[in-house]
Amino acid sequence: MRAVTRTRVRATSLGTMTYGFETLAIHAGQEPDERTGAVIPPIFQTSTYAQDAVGAPRQGYEYARSGNPTRDALQECLAALEGGRRGLAFASGLAAEDTLLRTVCRPGDHVVIPDDAYGGTYRLFAKVAERWGLSWTAARISDADAVRAAITDRTKVIWVETPTNPLLNIADIAALAALAREHGARLVVDNTFASPYLQQPISLGADVVVHSTTKYVGGHSDVVGGALVVADPGLGDELAYNQNAMGAINGPFDAWLTLRGCARWASAWTGTATTPSGSPRTCTATPRSSGCTTQGCPSTPATRPRRSRCEGSAGWCRSWPRAASSTPWRSATGPGSSCSPSRLAEWSH
Repeated sequence: MRAVTRTRVRATSLGTMTYGFETLAIHAGQEPDERTGAVIPPIFQTSTYAQDAVGAPRQGYEYARSGNPTRDALQECLAALEGGRRGLAFASGLAAEDTLLRTVCRPGDHVVIPDDAYGGTYRLFAKVAERWGLSWTAARISDADAVRAAITDRTKVIWVETPTNPLLNIADIAALAALAREHGARLVVDNTFASPYLQQPISLGADVVVHSTTKYVGGHSDVVGGALVVADPGLGDELAYNQNAMGAINGPFDAWLTLRGCARWASAWTGTATTPSGSPRTCTATPRSSGCTTQGCPSTPATRPRRSRCEGSAGWCRSWPRAASSTPWRSATGPGSSCSPSRLAEWSH
């Protein structure tokens, strides 16, 4: 069992003892069914719940948009794995991001984002958030000085992906957390590519962790979802209120599939962490390749700083540039480059 441990923050069958990642992934948030003793949470495929009296819902459940036991199990599991105080499961990663932005920002506010942000995130900022007056600046998140230079007196959020999707650039989470606090901003970390198995941003000072649970968390390419995990329970309450008001919830069957993905996390990562070891030799030997961008690949510039903050290596995404004359992956980001955020947004789902 891995040495990394978490302390449960909610009263479940695990109590408040400290458990390894593998134990939390299997048991956190998953109570045996009171009626049958089933150890796996049922799929509560219902839209409404019977109430004992008018205004007296059983265990707080009255309407499925507001709450669902299957979704609650997933949310508690994700909060435990990330070491946060509250987790929320959404219909997609972008639904989670949109709800977060509309909770912590107001028209006129400013956000710093990665200059190689995931295309869907870039599109959310550039095509949607700008319409209601949210401004943003793209900066190289691996360079704390560049992030500092992008901050304004209206900056409310420093938005980080580490590793970024798909170029795998790395941020120093602790340094950016200190920078955010210095300027009265929140640090949001998209932990989709590292996952809490390798990296726990809240323990490094992040305020909010974002996930596309479609990817590593779900793990089977059969379910779409997103999640937020927060360090501050007060912010968690605000997000939960807005999630209910806006309706961007994760359905019970989707939550059940994602929870199943959590249970196989540790065993899946055991293989995933060793997968890239032979890939760099293959990709660099290919005539049409001009380099290797792989989590854990020695020739990837971000590998060394990533190892100082992540336990192990991930093998999920590998971007292999071809020769400059024949590839769209010609350079780093920027308005005129072939790999600019706008191009990534065009290619992104």
